Amino acid sequence: MHRCNALKLLVMKYNKSIVLSLSVLVLLGCASSLITTTWIRPNHQPRSYSKIMVIGIMRESDRCLREKMENHLVGDLKDRGYNAVSALAVYGQQSFKDMDSLAAYNKLRNDSVDAVLTIVLLNKKKETQFIPARAHDQPYTASGRLWVYYNTMHSRIEDSGYFETVTKYFWESNFYDLANRELDYSVQTESFEPESANRLAHEYGLLIVNSMVKSQLVSNESRNLKPL
Repeated sequence: MHRCNALKLLVMKYNKSIVLSLSVLVLLGCASSLITTTWIRPNHQPRSYSKIMVIGIMRESDRCLREKMENHLVGDLKDRGYNAVSALAVYGQQSFKDMDSLAAYNKLRNDSVDAVLTIVLLNKKKETQFIPARAHDQPYTASGRLWVYYNTMHSRIEDSGYFETVTKYFWESNFYDLANRELDYSVQTESFEPESANRLAHEYGLLIVNSMVKSQLVSNESRNLKPL
């Protein structure tokens, strides 16, 4: 319950359209990840891709987390019918280290990769938040009656609560078309005290792939292609 209460407080920071969708997520199972911003290149036209490579950009100490994040995102893309592969599985941990952009590009193109989806852990930090004894998701208007409102709100703020330290992960994923070497799509995400790395990777993968499909980033012609 602590994580659910903390997520409700985070939801209140964002606009009404985001709040509505996140409220549903809270009710359905307290999802720990949410999209904060998205960007898609103006006048973008979806096109088909034969192979999408997922590349996690993280510290070597986060190799296990990178593996889970890449694998879940690859799996979620495949579930939608797209051919995707993990960079860690194909190339290993340090395959692009000290490699210039042209060499990296040629390496990917030689392996028939025509799109890249990155996952970057921008920051991870702990925050202390106050959790009220009772969560209040909606304003209490009391039909405009001032003193009913006064007494109700006074009783609410007198309720004791508690402080909780939570860990927040700040992510960014970018989608690059290797044919024109342009950034087509970018999404920033916050993950909020996930129960496990596996749960974090599972939720993130679903969130990003659903966003990509909704944004019509990739043509449906890419689907159900046989792996190369």
